Amino acid sequence: MRRTLLLTMMLLPGTILVGHPALSEILSLTPQPITEWKPVYAEVEPRDQVPARARIGGTITTLDVTEGDLVDAGQRVALIEDTKLVFQIDGIDAQLDAYNSQLVKAQDDLTRGESLSERGVISTSSLQALQTNVTVLEGQITSLQAERQVVSRQIEEGEVLAPEAGVVLDVPVSKGAVIMGGEQLALIGAGGTFLRLGVSERYADQLTEGDTIQILGAGEAQIGTLAKIYPLIQGGRVEADVEVEDLDARFVGRRVQVQLPVGTHDALLVPQTALTQSGGLDFVSVETDGHQSERVVVPGNEVMLDGVAYVEILSGLSAGDAVVIDHE
Repeated sequence: MRRTLLLTMMLLPGTILVGHPALSEILSLTPQPITEWKPVYAEVEPRDQVPARARIGGTITTLDVTEGDLVDAGQRVALIEDTKLVFQIDGIDAQLDAYNSQLVKAQDDLTRGESLSERGVISTSSLQALQTNVTVLEGQITSLQAERQVVSRQIEEGEVLAPEAGVVLDVPVSKGAVIMGGEQLALIGAGGTFLRLGVSERYADQLTEGDTIQILGAGEAQIGTLAKIYPLIQGGRVEADVEVEDLDARFVGRRVQVQLPVGTHDALLVPQTALTQSGGLDFVSVETDGHQSERVVVPGNEVMLDGVAYVEILSGLSAGDAVVIDHE
Protein backbone atom coordinates (compact mmCIF):
# COMPACT_ATOMS: atom_id res chain seq x y z
CA MET A 1 0.00 0.00 0.00
CA ARG A 2 2.86 2.37 0.82
CA ARG A 3 4.58 1.65 -2.55
CA THR A 4 1.33 2.38 -4.42
CA LEU A 5 0.89 5.74 -2.67
CA LEU A 6 4.46 6.85 -3.40
CA LEU A 7 4.13 5.97 -7.08
CA THR A 8 0.84 7.88 -7.37
CA MET A 9 2.37 10.98 -5.79
CA MET A 10 5.31 10.87 -8.19
CA LEU A 11 3.07 10.72 -11.26
CA LEU A 12 0.86 13.66 -10.27
CA PRO A 13 2.05 16.96 -11.85
CA GLY A 14 3.51 19.43 -9.41
CA THR A 15 3.83 17.09 -6.45
CA ILE A 16 7.67 17.22 -6.29
CA LEU A 17 8.82 20.67 -5.22
CA VAL A 18 12.40 21.79 -5.51
CA GLY A 19 14.22 25.04 -4.82
CA HIS A 20 15.27 27.50 -7.52
CA PRO A 21 18.69 26.71 -9.00
CA ALA A 22 21.44 29.23 -8.71
CA LEU A 23 21.63 29.76 -12.50
CA SER A 24 18.36 29.25 -14.38
CA GLU A 25 16.26 30.72 -17.16
CA ILE A 26 12.48 30.84 -17.54
CA LEU A 27 11.13 29.89 -20.98
CA SER A 28 7.48 30.66 -21.71
CA LEU A 29 6.17 27.98 -24.05
CA THR A 30 4.54 29.10 -27.30
CA PRO A 31 3.64 26.86 -30.23
CA GLN A 32 6.20 27.06 -33.04
CA PRO A 33 5.79 25.81 -36.60
CA ILE A 34 8.19 23.00 -37.47
CA THR A 35 8.69 21.10 -40.70
CA GLU A 36 7.44 17.54 -41.06
CA TRP A 37 9.99 15.33 -42.81
CA LYS A 38 9.23 12.23 -44.86
CA PRO A 39 12.15 9.74 -45.15
CA VAL A 40 12.45 8.25 -48.64
CA TYR A 41 15.17 6.75 -50.81
CA ALA A 42 16.63 8.43 -53.89
CA GLU A 43 18.99 7.08 -56.56
CA VAL A 44 22.11 8.69 -57.98
CA GLU A 45 21.42 9.36 -61.66
CA PRO A 46 23.45 11.06 -64.43
CA ARG A 47 21.85 14.15 -65.90
CA ASP A 48 22.11 12.68 -69.42
CA GLN A 49 22.50 9.09 -70.58
CA VAL A 50 23.83 9.28 -74.14
CA PRO A 51 24.42 6.14 -76.22
CA ALA A 52 27.43 5.88 -78.55
CA ARG A 53 26.02 4.11 -81.63
CA ALA A 54 27.53 2.50 -84.70
CA ARG A 55 27.03 4.44 -87.93
CA ILE A 56 27.85 1.49 -90.19
CA GLY A 57 27.55 -2.26 -89.91
CA GLY A 58 30.56 -4.51 -89.64
CA THR A 59 32.93 -6.24 -87.23
CA ILE A 60 34.26 -4.59 -84.06
CA THR A 61 38.03 -4.79 -84.49
CA THR A 62 38.95 -2.42 -81.64
CA LEU A 63 37.17 -1.67 -78.36
CA ASP A 64 38.85 1.23 -76.57
CA VAL A 65 36.71 1.66 -73.41
CA THR A 66 35.21 -0.35 -70.60
CA GLU A 67 32.76 0.40 -67.78
CA GLY A 68 33.93 3.21 -65.50
CA ASP A 69 36.27 4.89 -68.00
CA LEU A 70 36.15 8.68 -68.37
CA VAL A 71 35.87 9.87 -71.96
CA ASP A 72 36.00 13.24 -73.71
CA ALA A 73 33.58 14.41 -76.38
CA GLY A 74 34.75 13.06 -79.75
CA GLN A 75 37.05 10.43 -78.25
CA ARG A 76 37.09 7.10 -80.10
CA VAL A 77 35.13 4.40 -78.32
CA ALA A 78 35.45 1.56 -80.84
CA LEU A 79 36.47 0.82 -84.42
CA ILE A 80 34.22 -1.05 -86.86
CA GLU A 81 35.52 -2.45 -90.15
CA ASP A 82 33.50 -3.68 -93.13
CA THR A 83 35.65 -5.58 -95.67
CA LYS A 84 33.07 -4.97 -98.43
CA LEU A 85 33.91 -1.26 -98.34
CA VAL A 86 37.61 -2.02 -98.86
CA PHE A 87 36.74 -4.15 -101.89
CA GLN A 88 34.61 -1.30 -103.27
CA ILE A 89 37.54 1.10 -102.92
CA ASP A 90 39.82 -1.35 -104.76
CA GLY A 91 37.27 -1.73 -107.57
CA ILE A 92 36.83 2.03 -107.95
CA ASP A 93 40.60 2.56 -108.01
CA ALA A 94 40.92 -0.02 -110.82
CA GLN A 95 38.22 1.74 -112.85
CA LEU A 96 39.92 5.10 -112.27
CA ASP A 97 43.22 3.71 -113.57
CA ALA A 98 41.50 2.42 -116.69
CA TYR A 99 39.61 5.66 -117.35
CA ASN A 100 42.72 7.75 -116.75
CA SER A 101 44.60 5.69 -119.35
CA GLN A 102 41.74 6.18 -121.81
CA LEU A 103 41.67 9.90 -121.06
CA VAL A 104 45.38 10.25 -121.78
CA LYS A 105 44.89 8.55 -125.18
CA ALA A 106 41.75 10.61 -125.92
CA GLN A 107 43.58 13.86 -125.13
CA ASP A 108 46.43 12.83 -127.43
CA ASP A 109 43.91 12.08 -130.19
CA LEU A 110 42.26 15.45 -129.63
CA THR A 111 45.58 17.27 -129.84
CA ARG A 112 46.44 15.45 -133.11
CA GLY A 113 42.95 16.13 -134.46
CA GLU A 114 43.23 19.85 -133.76
CA SER A 115 46.51 19.92 -135.67
CA LEU A 116 44.96 18.10 -138.64
CA SER A 117 41.86 20.30 -138.53
CA GLU A 118 44.02 23.42 -138.90
CA ARG A 119 45.47 21.92 -142.07
CA GLY A 120 42.01 20.90 -143.30
CA VAL A 121 42.75 17.19 -143.20
CA ILE A 122 39.75 16.19 -141.01
CA SER A 123 36.28 17.61 -140.78
CA THR A 124 34.88 19.69 -137.97
CA SER A 125 32.48 16.88 -136.95
CA SER A 126 35.40 14.47 -136.47
CA LEU A 127 37.16 17.04 -134.25
CA GLN A 128 33.96 17.49 -132.21
CA ALA A 129 33.72 13.71 -131.74
CA LEU A 130 37.25 13.65 -130.33
CA GLN A 131 36.40 16.53 -127.95
CA THR A 132 33.22 14.76 -126.85
CA ASN A 133 35.15 11.59 -126.07
CA VAL A 134 37.53 13.53 -123.80
CA THR A 135 34.60 15.26 -122.03
CA VAL A 136 32.79 11.95 -121.42
CA LEU A 137 35.90 10.33 -119.95
CA GLU A 138 36.50 13.33 -117.66
CA GLY A 139 32.90 13.11 -116.46
CA GLN A 140 33.20 9.40 -115.74
CA ILE A 141 36.42 9.97 -113.79
CA THR A 142 34.75 12.75 -111.74
CA SER A 143 31.80 10.47 -110.97
CA LEU A 144 34.08 7.66 -109.82
CA GLN A 145 36.09 10.03 -107.65
CA ALA A 146 32.88 11.21 -105.94
CA GLU A 147 31.82 7.58 -105.42
CA ARG A 148 35.23 6.83 -103.92
CA GLN A 149 34.83 9.75 -101.48
CA VAL A 150 31.48 8.36 -100.34
CA VAL A 151 32.94 4.91 -99.66
CA SER A 152 35.98 6.46 -97.94
CA ARG A 153 33.63 8.43 -95.72
CA GLN A 154 31.78 5.24 -94.80
CA ILE A 155 35.08 3.65 -93.78
CA GLU A 156 35.87 6.69 -91.62
CA GLU A 157 32.47 6.35 -89.96
CA GLY A 158 33.63 3.01 -88.65
CA GLU A 159 35.17 5.02 -85.80
CA VAL A 160 32.53 5.21 -83.04
CA LEU A 161 33.00 8.49 -81.13
CA ALA A 162 31.78 9.55 -77.69
CA PRO A 163 28.94 12.09 -78.23
CA GLU A 164 29.64 13.87 -74.91
CA ALA A 165 32.23 13.93 -72.15
CA GLY A 166 31.37 11.73 -69.18
CA VAL A 167 31.77 8.28 -67.66
CA VAL A 168 31.11 5.00 -69.47
CA LEU A 169 28.21 3.28 -67.71
CA ASP A 170 27.74 0.21 -69.90
CA VAL A 171 29.49 -1.55 -72.79
CA PRO A 172 27.05 -4.21 -74.06
CA VAL A 173 29.32 -5.52 -76.86
CA SER A 174 32.69 -7.25 -77.14
CA LYS A 175 35.59 -7.18 -79.57
CA GLY A 176 34.97 -9.32 -82.64
CA ALA A 177 31.20 -8.98 -82.50
CA VAL A 178 29.27 -8.25 -85.71
CA ILE A 179 26.80 -5.39 -85.38
CA MET A 180 24.42 -3.42 -87.56
CA GLY A 181 24.32 0.31 -88.11
CA GLY A 182 22.52 2.12 -85.27
CA GLU A 183 23.34 -0.44 -82.56
CA GLN A 184 24.62 0.83 -79.20
CA LEU A 185 28.25 0.16 -78.34
CA ALA A 186 28.49 2.14 -75.09
CA LEU A 187 26.28 4.14 -72.74
CA ILE A 188 27.80 7.36 -71.42
CA GLY A 189 26.60 9.30 -68.38
CA ALA A 190 27.18 13.00 -69.00
CA GLY A 191 26.32 16.39 -67.54
CA GLY A 192 26.98 15.58 -63.88
CA THR A 193 24.78 13.69 -61.42
CA PHE A 194 21.73 14.35 -59.27
CA LEU A 195 19.36 12.43 -57.02
CA ARG A 196 16.06 11.14 -58.41
CA LEU A 197 13.41 10.09 -55.94
CA GLY A 198 9.86 8.81 -55.97
CA VAL A 199 7.28 9.65 -53.32
CA SER A 200 3.63 8.76 -52.83
CA GLU A 201 1.21 10.94 -54.77
CA ARG A 202 -0.53 12.06 -51.55
CA TYR A 203 2.52 14.22 -50.85
CA ALA A 204 2.52 15.81 -54.32
CA ASP A 205 0.78 19.01 -53.20
CA GLN A 206 3.27 19.50 -50.35
CA LEU A 207 6.33 19.43 -52.65
CA THR A 208 7.63 22.73 -54.00
CA GLU A 209 10.57 23.35 -56.29
CA GLY A 210 13.33 25.06 -54.34
CA ASP A 211 12.59 23.25 -51.06
CA THR A 212 15.58 22.25 -48.93
CA ILE A 213 16.20 18.49 -48.79
CA GLN A 214 18.23 16.66 -46.16
CA ILE A 215 20.50 13.89 -47.46
CA LEU A 216 21.54 11.29 -44.91
CA GLY A 217 24.65 9.17 -45.33
CA ALA A 218 27.53 7.52 -43.55
CA GLY A 219 29.22 10.87 -42.93
CA GLU A 220 27.88 14.34 -42.21
CA ALA A 221 24.37 15.08 -43.45
CA GLN A 222 24.20 17.13 -46.68
CA ILE A 223 21.71 19.68 -47.91
CA GLY A 224 20.14 19.56 -51.36
CA THR A 225 17.56 21.51 -53.33
CA LEU A 226 14.40 20.13 -54.91
CA ALA A 227 15.19 21.19 -58.48
CA LYS A 228 12.39 19.64 -60.53
CA ILE A 229 9.06 17.91 -59.93
CA TYR A 230 7.77 15.81 -62.84
CA PRO A 231 4.06 16.27 -63.67
CA LEU A 232 3.48 12.66 -64.73
CA ILE A 233 2.37 10.35 -61.90
CA GLN A 234 3.07 6.67 -62.55
CA GLY A 235 2.12 3.81 -60.25
CA GLY A 236 0.86 6.29 -57.66
CA ARG A 237 4.29 7.90 -57.28
CA VAL A 238 5.63 11.36 -58.09
CA GLU A 239 9.21 11.66 -59.36
CA ALA A 240 11.47 14.60 -58.48
CA ASP A 241 15.12 15.60 -58.96
CA VAL A 242 17.36 16.90 -56.17
CA GLU A 243 20.48 18.99 -56.83
CA VAL A 244 23.33 18.24 -54.39
CA GLU A 245 26.78 19.82 -54.37
CA ASP A 246 29.74 17.44 -54.20
CA LEU A 247 27.50 14.41 -54.68
CA ASP A 248 29.46 11.15 -54.61
CA ALA A 249 28.97 9.93 -58.17
CA ARG A 250 31.22 6.88 -58.14
CA PHE A 251 28.24 4.51 -58.30
CA VAL A 252 25.32 5.39 -60.54
CA GLY A 253 22.08 3.90 -59.24
CA ARG A 254 23.25 3.91 -55.60
CA ARG A 255 20.36 4.45 -53.17
CA VAL A 256 20.63 7.35 -50.72
CA GLN A 257 18.22 8.14 -47.88
CA VAL A 258 16.76 11.65 -48.00
CA GLN A 259 14.13 13.52 -46.01
CA LEU A 260 11.46 15.52 -47.82
CA PRO A 261 9.53 18.43 -46.28
CA VAL A 262 5.89 17.34 -46.63
CA GLY A 263 4.17 19.84 -44.31
CA THR A 264 4.33 21.81 -41.07
CA HIS A 265 2.64 21.67 -37.66
CA ASP A 266 2.72 23.70 -34.45
CA ALA A 267 4.72 22.13 -31.65
CA LEU A 268 5.85 22.95 -28.10
CA LEU A 269 9.64 22.90 -28.06
CA VAL A 270 11.98 22.88 -25.08
CA PRO A 271 15.78 22.75 -25.13
CA GLN A 272 17.14 19.24 -24.85
CA THR A 273 18.99 20.31 -21.68
CA ALA A 274 15.64 21.03 -19.98
CA LEU A 275 14.77 17.32 -19.86
CA THR A 276 15.85 15.04 -17.04
CA GLN A 277 15.30 11.29 -16.69
CA SER A 278 14.47 9.33 -13.62
CA GLY A 279 12.98 5.88 -13.23
CA GLY A 280 12.47 5.54 -16.98
CA LEU A 281 10.40 8.76 -17.13
CA ASP A 282 11.18 12.19 -18.62
CA PHE A 283 10.71 15.32 -16.49
CA VAL A 284 10.67 19.06 -17.18
CA SER A 285 10.91 21.73 -14.46
CA VAL A 286 7.97 24.16 -14.53
CA GLU A 287 7.45 27.29 -12.39
CA THR A 288 3.94 27.99 -11.13
CA ASP A 289 3.11 30.86 -8.70
CA GLY A 290 6.74 31.19 -7.70
CA HIS A 291 7.18 27.49 -7.03
CA GLN A 292 9.12 25.02 -9.13
CA SER A 293 7.84 21.53 -9.78
CA GLU A 294 8.70 18.56 -11.99
CA ARG A 295 6.23 17.43 -14.61
CA VAL A 296 6.23 14.12 -16.40
CA VAL A 297 6.32 14.68 -20.19
CA VAL A 298 6.34 12.58 -23.33
CA PRO A 299 9.12 13.81 -25.65
CA GLY A 300 8.97 13.55 -29.42
CA ASN A 301 11.45 14.20 -32.19
CA GLU A 302 14.59 16.27 -31.93
CA VAL A 303 14.61 19.60 -33.79
CA MET A 304 17.65 21.77 -34.54
CA LEU A 305 17.01 25.53 -34.41
CA ASP A 306 19.94 27.92 -34.93
CA GLY A 307 22.35 25.17 -33.97
CA VAL A 308 20.57 24.38 -30.68
CA ALA A 309 18.93 21.00 -30.05
CA TYR A 310 15.26 21.20 -29.04
CA VAL A 311 12.79 18.42 -28.24
CA GLU A 312 9.13 18.42 -29.20
CA ILE A 313 6.86 17.78 -26.19
CA LEU A 314 3.90 15.63 -27.14
CA SER A 315 2.09 15.74 -23.79
CA GLY A 316 2.62 17.00 -20.24
CA LEU A 317 3.01 20.70 -21.06
CA SER A 318 0.69 23.40 -22.39
CA ALA A 319 1.17 26.71 -24.18
CA GLY A 320 2.04 29.43 -21.68
CA ASP A 321 3.80 27.14 -19.18
CA ALA A 322 7.00 28.60 -17.73
CA VAL A 323 9.76 26.05 -18.20
CA VAL A 324 12.81 26.41 -15.95
CA ILE A 325 16.09 25.74 -17.78
CA ASP A 326 18.97 25.02 -15.45
CA HIS A 327 22.36 26.21 -16.73
CA GLU A 328 24.46 24.63 -14.01
